[in-house]
Amino acid sequence: FPLPTKCNCRIRTRLQCYPKGISISNLHTSSQACAKEHFKMLVLGGGSGGIAMSARMKRRFGADNVAVVEPAETHYYQPIWTLVGAGAKTLASSGRPTASVVPSGVKWVKSRVQEINPGSNTVITDDGKEISYEYLIVALGIQLHYEKIKGLPEAFDHPNIGSNYSIQTVEKTWIALQNFKEGNAVFTFPNTPVKCAGAPQKIMYLADSYLRKTGKREKAKIIYNTSLPVLFGVKKYADVLWEIVRSRNIQVNHRQNLIEVRADQREAVFENLDNPGETNVVQYELLHVTPPMGPIQVIKSSSLADEAGWLNVDKESLQHKNYPNVFGIGDCTNLPTAKTAAAVAAQTAILDRTISKVLKNQKPDRKYDGYTSCPLVTSYSTVVLAEFDYTGQPLETFPVNQGKESRIMYHMKADLMPHIYWQGLLKGFWGGPGPYRKLLHLGMK
Repeated sequence: FPLPTKCNCRIRTRLQCYPKGISISNLHTSSQACAKEHFKMLVLGGGSGGIAMSARMKRRFGADNVAVVEPAETHYYQPIWTLVGAGAKTLASSGRPTASVVPSGVKWVKSRVQEINPGSNTVITDDGKEISYEYLIVALGIQLHYEKIKGLPEAFDHPNIGSNYSIQTVEKTWIALQNFKEGNAVFTFPNTPVKCAGAPQKIMYLADSYLRKTGKREKAKIIYNTSLPVLFGVKKYADVLWEIVRSRNIQVNHRQNLIEVRADQREAVFENLDNPGETNVVQYELLHVTPPMGPIQVIKSSSLADEAGWLNVDKESLQHKNYPNVFGIGDCTNLPTAKTAAAVAAQTAILDRTISKVLKNQKPDRKYDGYTSCPLVTSYSTVVLAEFDYTGQPLETFPVNQGKESRIMYHMKADLMPHIYWQGLLKGFWGGPGPYRKLLHLGMK
C-alpha cells in the first residue's frame, strides 16, 4: 500500500529520502524512495546464491540490517528447465514470485546494479540509488550471450530451434522436439565457461528418448557438436556417457563451435577450433543452442574482477582477494569448479562460516573443496549422478557406484531436489550433502 509522504528508512538512512513512497510486499519492503541507504550486509543478486545467503545473513545480522538487490519479479529454479525443454515439467512449475522467496523483513531493492565501488563501500543502482554497506556478498550470476552467434537471437522466431538456458526459449525446445519429423537433431556446446555444463547433452539424451517413444528415431541423426575436446570433464562419468552415446548411435564431434545460425535455410555454421577459419555447415531439423556465456558487465568493469572479468575470490574461503569485507558465491566467481546450483549449496555453508569468522576478526577455518554436482539426465527415467571436487575426482554422496544410470537418481532430480531447493537452500538450511556423505560412508569419506 502507498505511503505518500515519507519513507521508512529507519536508522539505516544516512541522507534525507525523496517523498516518493514505498510499497510493502510480503512482509519485506520494496523501496524506490531513498537517495541513500546503509546496510550492514548488502547482497547483490536474487538468484539461488543471493537468496540463500540473504536468509543466512538475516539470522546473523537481523532482517533490518540486510538488503538484497534484484530487479526480477520472478525467481526460477533453473535446473528443472532441462525437463521443461523435454516436456516432462511445466515452465510455470519452475518459477515463484521473488517477493515470496526474499526472506521476510529483508529489504528487497527492486533495481539493477549499475556500479560497484568497493573502495567507498557503495553500490549504485540503475534508478540512481546509492547504497552503502559494511559487508557485501556478490551473487550476480553469469551473462548469456546469444548475440555472439550470428543470426541470434532473432532465429528463435523460427520454428525448429530452442534453448533450455533462457526463460524466453526453453519452451521452444519442446515445440521443436514435438514438431520433429526427420533429419538432423543438432545440440551445441560453446567455447566459453557455462553454467551446468551437463545440460547441453542432457536435452540430447531426452530428445533421443522422445524420438524413440514416438517412433521417429530411425529417421533422426542426433549430432552433438561441442567445443570441448572431451565429452565430460570427469573420466568416470565420461566413460559411462560414451557407452550411452555409442549404444544410442549419437554422433559426437569435438572442437566444433557454433558461430552462425541461418534460420531461413535451417543451417548451423560451426568453426573448427583446431583449425581456425575452417567452417562446417550442418543442416538441421532441430537445433538446441547453448549460448556463449561470460562474466556480468558490472563486475567486469569494477575493481572486484580478475583479468578475465570474474569476481576474484579465494577458492577456499570465498572471501575477495583484495577487499576483505566483500564475498562472492556462485556463477559470477572465478572458482575453478563447475557452475551449478549444487555448487552454490555447498558454498553457502562455507561462506556463512567464513563471514562468522571475519565478524570476530578470526581467520576462516572451513575450506570449500570445489564440490559440485551434475545430475546427468539420460532418459525420462534415468540419471547418472556426477559429483566431484576441484581436482576432478568423484566426491559421491551415496555408498553405491554413481557411475551408472539410475532410476532412483532420476526421481531425486525431478521430484526431491526441487523441494530441497525451495524449502531448504533458499531458506538457508541446506548447505549441500557433505554431512550426509560422511554419515553414509561411515565417516570414511
